[in-house]
Amino acid sequence: MNSSPMKQPVLPRVSVIVPIYNGEGDLPDLIDCLRSQTYPAEYVEYLLVDNNSCDRTATLLQSAADSAACGLTIRPIAENQIQSSYAARNAGIRASTAEIFAFTDADCRPQSQWLADLIEPFANPTIGIVVGEIMALPGNTLLEKYADRENVLSQKHTLENPFCAYGQTANLAIRRKALEQVGLFRPYLTTGGDADICWRIQRESDWQLHFAPTAIVQHRHRSTLEELQSQWRRYGRSNRYLHELHGVKLMNNLSAKEYLYRLSRWLVKELPVTGVKAIAGKATLVDLLRTPIGLINVRARAAGQNEAKLPEEARVIEWLEKPQDVEVNP
Repeated sequence: MNSSPMKQPVLPRVSVIVPIYNGEGDLPDLIDCLRSQTYPAEYVEYLLVDNNSCDRTATLLQSAADSAACGLTIRPIAENQIQSSYAARNAGIRASTAEIFAFTDADCRPQSQWLADLIEPFANPTIGIVVGEIMALPGNTLLEKYADRENVLSQKHTLENPFCAYGQTANLAIRRKALEQVGLFRPYLTTGGDADICWRIQRESDWQLHFAPTAIVQHRHRSTLEELQSQWRRYGRSNRYLHELHGVKLMNNLSAKEYLYRLSRWLVKELPVTGVKAIAGKATLVDLLRTPIGLINVRARAAGQNEAKLPEEARVIEWLEKPQDVEVNP
């Protein structure tokens, strides 16, 4: 009796798309992470999109492409017309014919199994979006340790969004057919585009979202107060934009009275108790300052939400043309 060899599963072709703006400091580590991926090199290309950088990003991208190891495909692309990470991602999508697009950022460090675990759920033909997890790179500053303690960047927060689940583009994969159906990223949007595209796919089609917790990228937390406030102001702007695009409920802002009450409660009640624990070695500086840091974040988010106004051009959705069938003469 003849036995036939077992068929190996056919892996989907994937394009990993990374928007980059002034990324020369991050590129060496990022490219090392891409080189370490276990997903078979012949099924993946890495499209690194320079979004009008003014440092050595373009030179480093070309060098990485020229020196890529055998079988590894790194393609430098440029998006110099629109200063937006979403426009850069669209440029990468248009340059690809892959079945699936995987997204991460220049300041992320994908673990070696990241892409394989991110793509595996697409074996289910109903899945249109896969969300991987985001964990912190080791940090030494107080604010980095605070953000790590609070799991600020974890996708679990966005997956529990009361309006609709979504994943951040730092670790996200989308099926081409889903984008053909609902359109690409809004190219002039400067924040909130990840939620917008995930919501459009889920609310305007039958495609499902799946969470892949072992598909991990590490991300560097903000290390200075200025960077942290900028991050939370951006969260506020995002909420305002998504309110205008989708009707999302605006975040409740703390009144001056509520803000002072929480700060006073921390000074009078929380700080003495946590201080005693710290002396006993049972609490850290992060525990001591958790409340005031959180209040700073809340105020920054409120400022961003109050100041933001969605530009009319940010409503524009770009579209992906379906690949044309090629006629073959007999």
